[in-house]
Amino acid sequence: MSTLSTVLAFILLFGALVFFHELGHFIFAKRSGILCREFAIGFGPKIFAYKKNETVYTIRLLPLGGYVRMAGEDPELIDLKPGLRVGLILDENEVVQKIIINRKDKYPDARMIEIEQADIEKDLFIRGFEEGDEEISRIFKIDEKAVLVENGIESQIAPIERQFSSKSLLARTLTIFAGPLFNFILAIIVFILIGVVQGVPTNEPMLGQITKDGSAMNAGLKEGDYIHSIDGAEVSTWIDIVEIIQKNPDKTLTFHIERNQKILDIDVTPKNIDGEGKIGVYQPMDQSIGGAFAYGFTETWFWTKQIFIILGDLVSGGFTIDAFSGPVGIYASTEAVAQSGIFNLLRWGALLSINLGIMNLLPIPALDGGRLLFFGIEALRGKPIDKNKEGFVHFIGFALLMILMLVVTWNDIQRFFL
Repeated sequence: MSTLSTVLAFILLFGALVFFHELGHFIFAKRSGILCREFAIGFGPKIFAYKKNETVYTIRLLPLGGYVRMAGEDPELIDLKPGLRVGLILDENEVVQKIIINRKDKYPDARMIEIEQADIEKDLFIRGFEEGDEEISRIFKIDEKAVLVENGIESQIAPIERQFSSKSLLARTLTIFAGPLFNFILAIIVFILIGVVQGVPTNEPMLGQITKDGSAMNAGLKEGDYIHSIDGAEVSTWIDIVEIIQKNPDKTLTFHIERNQKILDIDVTPKNIDGEGKIGVYQPMDQSIGGAFAYGFTETWFWTKQIFIILGDLVSGGFTIDAFSGPVGIYASTEAVAQSGIFNLLRWGALLSINLGIMNLLPIPALDGGRLLFFGIEALRGKPIDKNKEGFVHFIGFALLMILMLVVTWNDIQRFFL
């Protein structure tokens, strides 16, 4: 696989994981009435931007994450202090639609005022003196979707009821939890897709696809043959069939089978391959839609448990930091997996999505799980923790995560490239 193909596969794969994660946050934020200023894939400089309704959708240069910028999570916009001279764009009802902070000469129709008092979060008004009439102040009502314009860039105001912090504890919890939840949903969808297209392995005592020139084809076995016994030993699962064949290389075995409601006995001699018997037959596959849907959930649950087992080993000391992989390690693994086919690449993507969901749910500051932990404390206390204290904890957590990322990335570089 070429370097360009690997890079594209990595960007598309990682981009899909980030997109679904942020989509979860975005959908639940919108359902709660939170103003979402930006939906971003990647970090750093913008390479694409498109605004629809209230939200700017951006793709940024570094495809290593993403975010939904919700009103109320960061300090809100510009403080309209008394004495500040601004321009107002009004509608036909004299309601403010735009507040021009600077470069007012580009808005000749704007009403110029010197602010005496302003509130763009609760009561939504501006009181001030109009240019040329400095004795009588006027009060202007502000539209709830009005925008502030600074350096030609428009930013919609966020009334308090549109801010993240003003929402109920349940609404905030669901908004944050939805990101990891959507990673699990993505994994389920991918496994279902694999099941629909490729089929789902079953443990029925049947034969799947027969390979050319294998012992099974040479003996006359066919796909779909139901095996009742082998050399008199009853079998009830595919695993039973595999174990008997593997233990008897170069020995002729009598397969007691059912085919088209007829009972047949067929002799098969497994080939000796590395000391084990092989007859050239694949595991049977369930091609039903129901089987594919069940596979999506069971496979996601299986890998979720496996990841928690690994985390348990980490806590108990049986798993070291050298076993972690960062973006460099994921890139190298993606290259290897992509060479083995599209279905393995899809499966790899599903595993990464599960991993991303679980990692984000860990109670680590700066991650979704850390924020959920603070919500839990808020529920117990009956009031939220001071924003400054929580912000400091998240800042420290983010700094430690960056240090860990640097260590893991250096380990990856040494492992794969040095």
